[in-house]
Amino acid sequence: SVYHLNGGEHARPEGKFLSIVQDPQYRRLGSTVDATLTLELFNIYQPDTVCFEERIEQCCTELRSELRKLNYEVEHRVQGQLHQAVQNLAATMRYQFLEHHGPQRRKFTLTDAFTNRYFVVAGGGPDLSWVEMEGARSKNVLAHNGWVMNADPLVNFAEKGSQVYFQRELIVWADSVKLRYGNSPADSPWLWDHMTQYTQTMAWLFDGFRLDNCHNTPLNVAESLLDAAREVYPNLYLVAELFTPSEERDNYYVNRLGINSLVREAMFAPNPRELGRLVYKYGGDPVASFFSSSFIKPSTAHAMFIDATHDNDPGHILSRCVQDALPNTALVSIASCANGGCRGYDELVPHKIDVVTEKRFYSSWSTTSPPSGLTVNDETGIIGAKKLLNDLHRELAEKKYNEIFVDQVTEEIVAVTRHCPANHKSYILMAHTAFHHPPHWATPTTKQPYSGFSDVPPLYVQGRIKEIYIEGYTVAHDPAPPGFKQSSSYINGLQSHYIQIQSHIPLSKSKMCRLLAEDNSSQEVSFVDFCPGSIIIFEVELLPEATKSTQVIRSFLECDKASSEGCGLWSQLTSLSSSLSLIDLNYILYRCDNEEKDEGNGGSVYVVPGAGPLVYCGLQGIMSMMEPVRDNNDLGHPLCDNLRSGDWLPGYTINRLKLKTSTKKIADILGVVFEHLSTLPRYLIPSYFDAVVSKVYKHMINTTLSKLNKFVNNGSSLISSLTLGSIQMYGHCHSATLPPPLPSMQPVGSIAAGLPHFSTGFMRCWGRDTFIALRGLLLVTGRFQEAEETILAFAACLRHGLIPNLLSEGRNPRYNCRDAVWWWLQSIQDYSNMASPNGTDILQEPVRRLFPSDDSEGEFDGEIIQSLAEIIQEALERHSVGISFTERGAGSGLDRDMTPPGFNVDVYVDWTTGFVRGGNQYNCGTWMDKVGESGWAGNKGIPATPRDGSPVELVGLCYSTLVWLADLNQRGIYPFTGVYTTPNKAPGSPYITFKQWSVKLRSNFEKCFWIPLDIEESNKKEGEAAGYIHQRGIYKDTVNSTHKYTDYQLRPNFPIAMAVAPGLFTPSNALTALKQAEEIIVGPLGMRTLDPHDYQYNGYYINSVDSENYQTARGFNYHQGPEWLWPIGYFLRAKLKFADQKEVAVTCIHQALSAHAQALEDSPWAGLPELTNKDGVECADSCPVQAWSMATLLDVLYDLTN
Repeated sequence: SVYHLNGGEHARPEGKFLSIVQDPQYRRLGSTVDATLTLELFNIYQPDTVCFEERIEQCCTELRSELRKLNYEVEHRVQGQLHQAVQNLAATMRYQFLEHHGPQRRKFTLTDAFTNRYFVVAGGGPDLSWVEMEGARSKNVLAHNGWVMNADPLVNFAEKGSQVYFQRELIVWADSVKLRYGNSPADSPWLWDHMTQYTQTMAWLFDGFRLDNCHNTPLNVAESLLDAAREVYPNLYLVAELFTPSEERDNYYVNRLGINSLVREAMFAPNPRELGRLVYKYGGDPVASFFSSSFIKPSTAHAMFIDATHDNDPGHILSRCVQDALPNTALVSIASCANGGCRGYDELVPHKIDVVTEKRFYSSWSTTSPPSGLTVNDETGIIGAKKLLNDLHRELAEKKYNEIFVDQVTEEIVAVTRHCPANHKSYILMAHTAFHHPPHWATPTTKQPYSGFSDVPPLYVQGRIKEIYIEGYTVAHDPAPPGFKQSSSYINGLQSHYIQIQSHIPLSKSKMCRLLAEDNSSQEVSFVDFCPGSIIIFEVELLPEATKSTQVIRSFLECDKASSEGCGLWSQLTSLSSSLSLIDLNYILYRCDNEEKDEGNGGSVYVVPGAGPLVYCGLQGIMSMMEPVRDNNDLGHPLCDNLRSGDWLPGYTINRLKLKTSTKKIADILGVVFEHLSTLPRYLIPSYFDAVVSKVYKHMINTTLSKLNKFVNNGSSLISSLTLGSIQMYGHCHSATLPPPLPSMQPVGSIAAGLPHFSTGFMRCWGRDTFIALRGLLLVTGRFQEAEETILAFAACLRHGLIPNLLSEGRNPRYNCRDAVWWWLQSIQDYSNMASPNGTDILQEPVRRLFPSDDSEGEFDGEIIQSLAEIIQEALERHSVGISFTERGAGSGLDRDMTPPGFNVDVYVDWTTGFVRGGNQYNCGTWMDKVGESGWAGNKGIPATPRDGSPVELVGLCYSTLVWLADLNQRGIYPFTGVYTTPNKAPGSPYITFKQWSVKLRSNFEKCFWIPLDIEESNKKEGEAAGYIHQRGIYKDTVNSTHKYTDYQLRPNFPIAMAVAPGLFTPSNALTALKQAEEIIVGPLGMRTLDPHDYQYNGYYINSVDSENYQTARGFNYHQGPEWLWPIGYFLRAKLKFADQKEVAVTCIHQALSAHAQALEDSPWAGLPELTNKDGVECADSCPVQAWSMATLLDVLYDLTN
């Protein structure tokens, strides 16, 4: 009991540690530790002790050791801080006394200390030794302000916890102190009020403020004071000096405080190349920038570019040399931004003018030439040249010369072009910098004014030099005057050098350069005497022919009367475009490489060297590459290089349009415009070509949309973008024409399943894809004629009661799918409902049967003609009695991967349920049609998703058709009431009406397909098959498939049935299933083709890679996880149909579609892809644009509108 007295019965707790509690006043030996925690950690059980005293001694020993460790850590940290403080003090003293760019002090006193003081006593002397932290006088001790290199400007270095003062990191401003504002006026009312009044007084007096080291003022304080200033003067001009680690942080301050310009200093450039970069960065838009951009983009904060500030005014002499003063200030002046300087720089003062300690006056102005004694004038330093440069700077700003180009001619010579985009006049500055003292022979003097420095590349000018605005160079007096002596009464500069200048002279009068050569478009200038410290500025204008061409093109672009020729060309183009067909517009705007090659004219997409092929041959191809180039003003892009180098792309654009009679006149008009384009200086070609093509492209887009229905023309931008998919995907293809349903009917176009993979030949026209896409691409947009031609063309190819999977122009169609016929029937229903008021007339349209019997070879000249209604009836009757055949030409020649049983097609109606049923485990007759291709992985010839039995969407499509036909029959529009259920059609044979069939199907649907959400209920319902259930509260994907577990897989097919046949579903169950789908298989753009919890799931489709992986080799998982876009349309339509709160559903649908709007905007193909990988990640092996992906979203938007 004695041993355990006062603790000691527990072990040391885990995860707790002792730490020093700092004394708030930092008194020696004043810090402590937490006593309660100390007892908990150290008054513990000690197994090796035998008595109370021994245990306590052991505990104390351990505590003592821990305290020594903690003290050592503090000591080590403080020693590091002291070491850092000594290093910082040494660096400060080196700058103050030794370094050439510092003030080079020679003495120190009590009032002018060896190193800067960090604290000052208000009303007291420099001695702080008597001031104690807690003494009465301590309240008068103030901390100096300053700045800290590489520090986070948003962190207040005077706040608690900062070591800046202790480590002597602060670069002190001895004339100011740090004020403690607090977080709001309530923390220091008098200070906030006083500074608000002061700031407002300054705003009343001055047009602008310069915020020195603006990052040192707390943001909340600066915001409040500047808001107060703008109450007095709303147009306050605010220029700020910032030292932050990044432009992002600069912009943060700019946006928070409303800063107009940031101080940028030319003297920060360590070499001419960096100085040129600064001029380019802050000096305006690049020369020949694109006319407009489609979006607002981040930009560099506007600069006040300064040749030298009060912080570095002697820099050009001390760190460079006196000859650099003129070229440095010329480079600053030529920049298209605010600029500035300081007087000491202009007067060549060779030492730092300390803004705190300097007491002398500047010299006064005099008109006496030369200046004498206490006066200065135009001949002093660079003042005369600076005035001319300032005049030019103002003129260029007023006349909107806001484009710039910087060329590093040599390591020392920088050329800068200021360009006016309105008239294409330019000023070209050549500046020979002098970051180092030039050799004696290259230094002009009064005795030897010409250096003969000619080692300068010639200048090529596209246009004509009108005049030389200024040329000047630095001349040294010879003999040199006595060394510089600083005046004690006034601020004086060097008298050893002056600037020799000429202004507004013709090229022939120049002392620096000569005209070397000229031709019809350019001039070449050579330099005969261009020594370090020289500048020359040329005024350049376009040739008359180029000026006329710009007027014509601008008139074409702006439709004004400045040029009757340009305005007339545009009028002709708009007139001609009104007569273009949508097939013509498909040709003008789109057509992928395969489609162009298929035409047989030797054409293909244009290839841009260094950037690759355009995605389309038409204008969209140019725009898709050009838009990001324009938006980023990327004049260095390979496309711009290609345009500057030659007229190949304009020629390509014209020549392909000349190949068609219907577009030849459009080509002729563009040919005239591009001929004018070719006369412009080559550097202007990219921007003007873009402007012309963009205008024509937009006009053709608007023309296209105007030819469609009110739904399109009154719709949103998303509707417009998706509608253009109708133009992209429906066009003429020489190798994939639709078979004519009658000799008198020649369909012009066909729907490509996807671009570019499914664009030509037998791979273009898929029965399933065509009729899934037909409603959105053709019916919703009002293209009823094209829809009718497509429906009837496929009707002509009915065989075995099926519609072809692959049409192949009707010459070699393949009938290996079970679903195409049901999508075809749904399309006929949609047509009859949407092509009102006479939509049902299509049922009576005559169609020539290419295959009047299953064994027919294709009777393109046949005489068997039936109505569409009769063909529909044949399809239903063939299903009702059963379809069974082996594909014609079965074998590796037809499908290299399919096994023999896979060529057997069996389709029938299960009359116990009324469901359409068919297929086998060796083929895949629905849209999930991937057959394995990898012998290495062992999946070759094996369907990944057979979906045999009764697929849910086919049951839904069948029900939709039955209800529709029963209604038409009742109204006397469709002549048939039902079908025989056996091949024998004699009177009295088994017969079922459409109404009876639909009732049977409906009565069995929920019973067979619904999996209840409740576990007990679902297990009871499914009986022995309950073990296959993976998700509940869903509808099965199939019923009676060979592989029983696949019936129970969650896939995106049941929403299709909901959209086309809502009457099949119990609404409450439908809502539950849709919620499950939304949570589990809806992705950012599409729907996962398989539940991610399924063991077969893999969301990454890579068809191009073979491997040993059975599940993924050669894209075996095509429909086992990747997110297909087209089902999302049916999901959203189903959500709208079954929503119990329509407004909420509409909002959710619009939110979902916003992702597709962004995808359309980002797509170079201006379309939506076939599929994405997991979570919307781009899939390289997907078609970049797919017909049904866009079509089903148009379906959604149409349903929303109606």
